[in-house]
Amino acid sequence: MLKTQKDKKLDNSFSTNNKTNNKKNIIVGLSGGVDSSLSAALLVENGWNVEGLTLWLMKGQGSCCSEGLVDAAGLCEDLGIHHQIIDSREIFEREVIKKTTESYEKGFTPLPCSMCNKNVKFEEMLNYAINKKEFTHIATGHYARIKKSSPTEIIDVDGCKFKDFILLRGADKNKDQSYFLYCLTQEVLSRLKFPLGEMKKEETRKQALRLGLRNAQKPESQDLCLVEHYGSMRKFIDEHIESKEGEIMHVNGKVLGTHNGIQHFTVGQRKGLGIAWAEPLYVKSLDREKNIVYVADKSDLFKKEAIINNVNWVSIEEPEQEIKVEAQIRYRSHPVKGTLIPLKTSDNQTKSFKLIFDESQSSVTPGQAAVFYNGEILLGGGLINYFSKNI
Repeated sequence: MLKTQKDKKLDNSFSTNNKTNNKKNIIVGLSGGVDSSLSAALLVENGWNVEGLTLWLMKGQGSCCSEGLVDAAGLCEDLGIHHQIIDSREIFEREVIKKTTESYEKGFTPLPCSMCNKNVKFEEMLNYAINKKEFTHIATGHYARIKKSSPTEIIDVDGCKFKDFILLRGADKNKDQSYFLYCLTQEVLSRLKFPLGEMKKEETRKQALRLGLRNAQKPESQDLCLVEHYGSMRKFIDEHIESKEGEIMHVNGKVLGTHNGIQHFTVGQRKGLGIAWAEPLYVKSLDREKNIVYVADKSDLFKKEAIINNVNWVSIEEPEQEIKVEAQIRYRSHPVKGTLIPLKTSDNQTKSFKLIFDESQSSVTPGQAAVFYNGEILLGGGLINYFSKNI
């Protein structure tokens, strides 16, 4: 059974050197789920001075909502650590809810988790740790890893140099969450800990039971908190976007039916189209201006290239020339080999990149992230825009 932080401080009070003064302070982001809870417990067990922090993002059900606050508070009470709640509903509404809605309205399929990580979660945690509590580090329950680079270390990507801190995939390939972390900065990585990065998911359950955590058997939460909160993304969309009827059109020009809003469709979708055809049809593209959903045979979904915008280089300096990468274009997809080419503006600035796949890929979806890897190393990532050769 885990000793509480109070117990550990009492033990340390018998040390003549009073080593608690040298202990590092760390803020742990707590959702109320088993992963973040175990992260906090392991840090307490390893002698860190821990404080729990929960961001209140929405009212109601879900790990990021009122329900999660109660579970996180109970966990902190069990561990004997302070628990702080920050009301982040306003910034979450502005940076996630509003931007997700706007993206759907434009015919994209957005990635709310990355929006939250970039503009809400890590920024709020870091600001609180540094500005209000003078804590040195922050931690979350993500399945990813960080390592310090060597000054002489060069990766085999056309000589690109590492930055100071390198983001790696989690050891559990089935649970790896690095895809959602491509937006992290070096400032965040320098202070960030992932206590579960080296663990398999089944091991976290065993560790939670060993430590007697109250939520050790709690069901795993949804990867997308909006789904957990609203019940489905369709319900979220219906609540935030007005339906507008339009046509479902085959790429050959034949109108096959109608729809009640392009926001309900995503590139590659097959089910729920509400149309009849001799062969299975898939969503090929969404035309926001004409309010048309274009469908086609699966063979027509394959793309050889895409334009990637808003690229953040996490672990390496921005490439000045084309580089070979392994690109992951969906959370659950396998990385595929390709070439990334900087697209220069008239003043020689790189605003976007062209990603050319070695082999054509299906369902390359505007609004989703394209994350670039070299083996386990996350190099960087950005958002898929439209294709250089569209529709």
